[in-house]
Amino acid sequence: MKATKEKTGKKLSAKTGGYLLLILMVVVSWGIFKIITPDNFGSPKNMLSYFEASLLAAVGAVGFYFVMVMGMFDFSIGANIMLSAIVGCVFATKFNLGYVGLVVGAIVTGALVGLINGSFYVKLRIPSMIVTTGLALIYESVANYIAGGVEQTLPSNLRAFGQMPGNLILAVIAFAIAYLLLNYTKIGTYTYAIGSNEFVAKNMGIKVNKYKILAFVISGAFLGVMAVLTISYGSSMVAVTGMASMSRNFVPTMGCFFGLAFKKYGMPIPAIIIGEFVINIIFFGFIALGAPTAIQDVITGFALLIIVMLTTKVAKGEIVK
Repeated sequence: MKATKEKTGKKLSAKTGGYLLLILMVVVSWGIFKIITPDNFGSPKNMLSYFEASLLAAVGAVGFYFVMVMGMFDFSIGANIMLSAIVGCVFATKFNLGYVGLVVGAIVTGALVGLINGSFYVKLRIPSMIVTTGLALIYESVANYIAGGVEQTLPSNLRAFGQMPGNLILAVIAFAIAYLLLNYTKIGTYTYAIGSNEFVAKNMGIKVNKYKILAFVISGAFLGVMAVLTISYGSSMVAVTGMASMSRNFVPTMGCFFGLAFKKYGMPIPAIIIGEFVINIIFFGFIALGAPTAIQDVITGFALLIIVMLTTKVAKGEIVK
């Protein structure tokens, strides 16, 4: 009994330390830019807008976490978001299904893309980043065909999820579902088991391939929710080709690395949410400074490399999945 209490106390202490570290990151990142450019950065109103923007990527990142915690990767995130947003918009407007068409269309499309990704990865037995890169080109082409080369615009009466409280409600529902799946279902238990040691998981009788595919499906569904928030926030979506959609990959990926880094504290989902907020504070800080886009991209690239270096350890001889 005493040992159990001590273990619980240590767990709570670790979580407290993790939250304090995340809060410190928020304060430091805000403080640096507030000192440099006090007039056009970091007011309460500005901070609320930064947080609203961070919700978009955070929703996608919590879904992508199911894939990444297993050691897999997905380069079709941006293509999935673009395709899901366009399909949702088409169902909402051309088929006159309103919010039902927008939400269901986007989420089902995202989950279907995830199912295709997972199935191809399991069947072809080649690294997930190669599979999803090839598939991203196909998704871009499909999105372009559905859009007919025309920008898809969401009418103003269907943009409730692009502002408070609609975006917050949808995001909180998504976060709650992700939390329940990870902590209170067989899916979460097996996800962590496979991520920790796939060989041992197989010997325990876990159907590894089944849960890998399921991880991609879950990730895709959450990216579908992100697509709803994205097109509602920006009001339109343009279908691009030639891997141009990959620019949408990096912000959710960076947030997901926060989740991996803070998994040891037992708080991956809060870490992803706050981590995306930190990333947006930095992005908007550079905008307030008037920094060129090229400089912002350089900083983003370096930040991503540092986060990857600090949060991932590939054993000698290990093959990237």
